[in-house]
Amino acid sequence: MVKYGFYYAAALLVGAGAVTYFTNWVWALPFYILAAFCLYFFRDPEREVPPGPVAVSPADGKVVVVKPENGGQRVSIFLNVFDVHVNRTPIPGRVVDVRYQEGQFLVASKEAASHSNEQNVITVEGPLGRIEFKQIAGLIARRIVCYKKPGDAVAAGERVGLIKFGSRVDIQFDPEWEIVVKVGERVSAGSSVIARKKQ
Repeated sequence: MVKYGFYYAAALLVGAGAVTYFTNWVWALPFYILAAFCLYFFRDPEREVPPGPVAVSPADGKVVVVKPENGGQRVSIFLNVFDVHVNRTPIPGRVVDVRYQEGQFLVASKEAASHSNEQNVITVEGPLGRIEFKQIAGLIARRIVCYKKPGDAVAAGERVGLIKFGSRVDIQFDPEWEIVVKVGERVSAGSSVIARKKQ
């Protein structure tokens, strides 16, 4: 469980208690439901990271884009409010850049969100090469959290941050990677292989 889930749930339960005290528990029911949802939303399950020269998904969600871009391939994953929102690094290595970019809050499933929305761009470089991926805010998500800074060493599938509520994660691959996912597939952060290093 991510700590934010406890904070939000606790605040909502305090509100529920106040409403129950001054009125009736029936009127507090929405607060209890929202508190339960926050605990569910901020879950953080353990994942088994597959070995080998592979890149794992940095996010849970649905693959909405696989397309050529910047001389390589871009994979975009859309996270709805029911997905786990903890983000993980696709490959092992060292964080060489973390760059925040202000932007809009378009619906994250739309293509324009990749370039126009508020986002945090993380670049990792290691034995398998260099990969850039973006934590992108959506229509509801207004808070991007990143735990890492330049110079930090990361293992494949290691937690690097989260995006609160609906959002999107884009991964930019160089030509030496073979994309193994298709549009419409669902993936899990840290455990689903999305690309393999070409031999």
